[in-house]
Amino acid sequence: MSRYNDFIEVKGARVHNLKNIDVSIPREKLVVITGLSGSGKSSLAFDTIYAEGQRRYIETFSAYARQFLGGLERPDVDKIDGLSPVIAIEQKTTSKSPRSTVGTITEIYDFMRLLFARASDAYSYNTGDKMISYSDEQIKELIISDFKGKRINVLAPVIRSRKGHYRELFEQIAKQGFVKVRTDGEIRDIIKGMKLDRYKTHDIEIVIDRLVVDDTVDNDKRLTETINTAMYHGEDVLLVIDQDTNEARYFSRSLMCPSSGISYPNPEPNNFSFNSPKGACSHCNGIGTLYQINESKIIPDDTLSISNGALAPHGQEKNSWIFKQFETIAQRFNFKLSDAYKDIPAEAKQMILYGGNDKFSIESKTLGVTRDYKIDFEGVANFIENQYKTAESSSLKRWAKEFMDQVTCPVCEGSRLKKESLYFKINEKNIADLANTDIVELADWFYNLHEQLSEKQLKIAEEILKEIKSRLQFLLDVGLDYLTLNRSSKSLSGGEAQRIRLATQIGSQLVGVLYILDEPSIGLHQRDNEKLINSLVSLRDIGNSVIVVEHDKDMIERADYIIDIGPKAGKHGGDIISIGGPDELKSHDTLTADYLNGNKEIAVPKERRSGNGNYIELKGCTGNNLKNVSVKIPLGKMIGVTGVSGSGKSTLINETLYPILNAYYFNGVKKPMPYKSIKGLEHIDKVIDINQSPIGRTPRSNPATYTGTFSEIRALFAKIPEAMIRGYKAGRFSFNVKGGRCETCQGGGLRVIEMNFLPDVYVECETCQGKRFNRETLEIRYKGKSISDVLNMTINEAVTFFEHIPKIYNKLKTIKDVGLGYITLGQQSTTLSGGEAQRIKLATELSKRDTGNTFYILDEPTTGLHFEDIRVLMIVLNKLANKGNTVLIIEHNLDVIKMVDHIIDIGYEGGKGGGQIIVEGSPEDIIKHKKSYTAKFLKKELHLD
Repeated sequence: MSRYNDFIEVKGARVHNLKNIDVSIPREKLVVITGLSGSGKSSLAFDTIYAEGQRRYIETFSAYARQFLGGLERPDVDKIDGLSPVIAIEQKTTSKSPRSTVGTITEIYDFMRLLFARASDAYSYNTGDKMISYSDEQIKELIISDFKGKRINVLAPVIRSRKGHYRELFEQIAKQGFVKVRTDGEIRDIIKGMKLDRYKTHDIEIVIDRLVVDDTVDNDKRLTETINTAMYHGEDVLLVIDQDTNEARYFSRSLMCPSSGISYPNPEPNNFSFNSPKGACSHCNGIGTLYQINESKIIPDDTLSISNGALAPHGQEKNSWIFKQFETIAQRFNFKLSDAYKDIPAEAKQMILYGGNDKFSIESKTLGVTRDYKIDFEGVANFIENQYKTAESSSLKRWAKEFMDQVTCPVCEGSRLKKESLYFKINEKNIADLANTDIVELADWFYNLHEQLSEKQLKIAEEILKEIKSRLQFLLDVGLDYLTLNRSSKSLSGGEAQRIRLATQIGSQLVGVLYILDEPSIGLHQRDNEKLINSLVSLRDIGNSVIVVEHDKDMIERADYIIDIGPKAGKHGGDIISIGGPDELKSHDTLTADYLNGNKEIAVPKERRSGNGNYIELKGCTGNNLKNVSVKIPLGKMIGVTGVSGSGKSTLINETLYPILNAYYFNGVKKPMPYKSIKGLEHIDKVIDINQSPIGRTPRSNPATYTGTFSEIRALFAKIPEAMIRGYKAGRFSFNVKGGRCETCQGGGLRVIEMNFLPDVYVECETCQGKRFNRETLEIRYKGKSISDVLNMTINEAVTFFEHIPKIYNKLKTIKDVGLGYITLGQQSTTLSGGEAQRIKLATELSKRDTGNTFYILDEPTTGLHFEDIRVLMIVLNKLANKGNTVLIIEHNLDVIKMVDHIIDIGYEGGKGGGQIIVEGSPEDIIKHKKSYTAKFLKKELHLD
């Protein structure tokens, strides 16, 4: 039994391309699984070990609970022994909700809400005075000491600064037995039918008691009852007025301003949450921004007439209901639809945009009759706003957004919280101020906070501060010091989201858990890599097992144990080719060992491209943390954009440059971040963004359908004489439409057997034996192969098979050239790794007719790629650049950076410390820079250290 305590034993793993492998993984060690992209690393780590751990956890629930959770398929493995509870920290980005932030994911914001609810001081938003609250006993003592011997009125405030006549309120007060009220500073008797001016704002207080204060027992008892009654009617606030001097003083059980009388409810953590109605700003519902109509987008050119399309949403005049409404408005305000919009009367403009109701008559001089007209019009701007708020169609919402601007909420000014919540402060900072502070500054503020707190506050806050400080430290340890707590989680990169979850897990201090991570070093500059590795080591040291799927050299060298899967990818992978410590690995004859030993390397090009002499010049970029950045991008070169995480690379390229180019060439709808000007767009003819998102989200999508090859293959089969005799068209050979597909499995090749509370079981379709098509379709053969046989071919086999059909051959050849010869034409897209999906996209672009003026943008293309995969990828990218295209790569990987022609290095730090271009030029120029972190690491890589 002791072996199970030391090892996780996997026997007979056959998931995807794994070839019935057995492996023993030591527990409480840092284990790295490495190998080529598509060799089976994720199949072993996630689809076998994690899937089985998750399945066993769900098995512990009752059958009743499991039917709601949905079952999990048992991975194809004989057995796994010694498995601990498993937590997977994958690359998939976090919640897309605008309400999810770094603060809420890490729970730091939750602890801060608790801190502010228990240890903050409240201030009045009217006067800035510190708010005070009293118990009933304290109020009584204060009244006796401050008003002794004086005649006072005790009042209960019921209405504050609100309009209305309040007749029903006065009747209600009289029914409760009260005879006097104070309205707008004047004490009056309540009389039948009494009411106020409904259009003015009023203050109303009930006169509860009038008495002379002394310290007799009777007076004490009377005062106690009076305070209770006043607090009941005044909702925990009462007002005492000295009858002689008319001096007013407020007292409250809740927090209250002593001079103006405004009170806040006693703070609860929910009062500081923008996800709760108690704390969220009611104007923007806690989002912090709103979409607001921009009149200049509705009327881009006011010299045009309404007939000629002055109103952009409606275009030129046509025979429609809306233009009949405009015609009626024109008659009402005596103008013509052919008049320039700027010359139309202001009242008419108001009605056209914001609607209105009106009745009017027009006398016809020729007919001698009077016609009545009625206008009941919603208004163009109101219609657009309503479509944005209520339309269910996303395209309608997008249409409405074209005429709106996203603006900061004018009420909460982007803080997301109610006004009252922002006036609770600790050391002169409210919770929104802290949420907008970089993690590094925030940690500093919290570390020095104990000096600013009172003894009572320190006692309350001690445990909370300990939790906040430890969580902030973990974020600093994984290199995320540039983030702020209010950063929306949907704007985080995959690597950032993964490291945040890692920090959260380290913070939970669990022991005896198996953590599985998928390339945590993505998006991390070499400078911060050491911090990340130390975090994983600390996770191991407190008694956890850590398995990391990774290609990073430093990570492999720091691992306790390495599993190298290969030797190649796809069908030619799935075996364990090397296992042991870093030194052991280097002694084996594998691709990974060759790159680690330096026997193989990605060579630095002998000469850099000089480009075509043209530039794209982008000026005045100020999005996120960019500090008025201007950049000249040389065309016809391979360009690397580098810099530490959070320095502003993605903001400059993905959020500013790409949306500008996409809108210019393809009418893209994404709005770029703020910039002043751009020049040189005429030098390129299209822009292509190649990222690692999946090429298809359903099992019906595959490389053949994505690249368009399958359409050509189906057309080929339809031209076979037998198919033509039978009258088969190309659609007959599609597994997605009725006709040629097997109807039992609807072209899926598999049938789902529902097992109620057990996991669904997928079995091969008994009608077509997994071939997807019916018997008649499969009888049509090309060179002896049916359409199903073609889908089961690898790319390498298909290249030979279709070598005489240029349309098909060229597309397949490019897939083979990017190193994906091992995948099958019909492989489900959902089983492809991120690196494989990206290379299929690259192959699709490569197979298109090339103009030599294309601008390619790749964001961290080396994600999920082994050293050998990077070498193949760089050959492909160099081909693109050699044809005169511009290839721009955002990257941290030094193997890529050393091969580019021109580097734009952004820094110096992340967050507020970044956002400026440090240095530009060839790699040889960059390394001369003293302060650039990229230069420091690149120097070692070019062996010039």
